[in-house]
Amino acid sequence: MIDDTVRLRPVREDDLPMLELFMVDPEAAGPFAWFGWTDPGRFRRRWTENGLLSADGGQLMVTTDTDTLGFVAWRKVVTVPHSYYWNIGIQLLPQAQGRGVGTQAQRLLARYLFAHTPAARIEAHTEVENFAEQRALEKVGFTREGILRSVIFRDGRWRDSVSYSVLRDDAP
Repeated sequence: MIDDTVRLRPVREDDLPMLELFMVDPEAAGPFAWFGWTDPGRFRRRWTENGLLSADGGQLMVTTDTDTLGFVAWRKVVTVPHSYYWNIGIQLLPQAQGRGVGTQAQRLLARYLFAHTPAARIEAHTEVENFAEQRALEKVGFTREGILRSVIFRDGRWRDSVSYSVLRDDAP
């Protein structure tokens, strides 16, 4: 996989079945993103409402010239009136993992958010055992900030998360 073939684009109606798959298939979601069956219709409702793009966050599909591989998402975190930053995440199909796709997609998302919003900070969290995601974030230019203890409940127990950030001045 050549990294520059990775693209981000708005969600189309024909992408909704893939997004819904992540809500109903543990294997598609993967070991760090399966939180039990949840409402698969939420994506369709939000897509009908706003195309999964709003002032408070959004989702874009991760694609190549020939394949749709997953999605990236961001949400606004308000710190005080008139100040906010973005929290980002990614979900890829299992066959897209381990090929540099996630690294490039998150790099593209960070560039997009810094280019089109005034936010000075983008952050991401991942489980302490998710070493592949930690490497991807570090390759993009995110700085490891620390451990958040017991913030993710998955598979019957609380798990620690690693916090990462990149600032506008560090922009990838």
